Amino acid sequence: MSPLMSKELILHFENMIYLPFVLIILNKDRGLIDTMPFKMKRPYLQLVDQAIKFAENDLRATRIYMKKQQFKIIEGKKDDLFTEYVFYYNGYEDHRKYMHFHLRNRTEELIGMYLSMSMPLENPHP
Repeated sequence: MSPLMSKELILHFENMIYLPFVLIILNKDRGLIDTMPFKMKRPYLQLVDQAIKFAENDLRATRIYMKKQQFKIIEGKKDDLFTEYVFYYNGYEDHRKYMHFHLRNRTEELIGMYLSMSMPLENPHP
């Protein structure tokens, strides 16, 4: 039996699940924006590029933390509804199942968060 994981520790493990999804989607969307017939692509590309940079920085920090702590995550069994992830930490193994629609919804939330981080806080035209 493994001890309860702290919310902070779960967050690090879940970053290792969600952030790669976020980056895959943002990079694909960037490619679509680049090929679409926008009159002015640059603002959209800059917004997505900045979101990608923020997500990459968070994933890099998470990977460093996980490596330093000697924590590991492995994708386990997958079926039509769930994907299992195995968290290895402090000599323990924790199996967790994530519903696919929850993975998709949380990834979408994070994309929204990273895009909103990329938007300027002040209106340039008062």
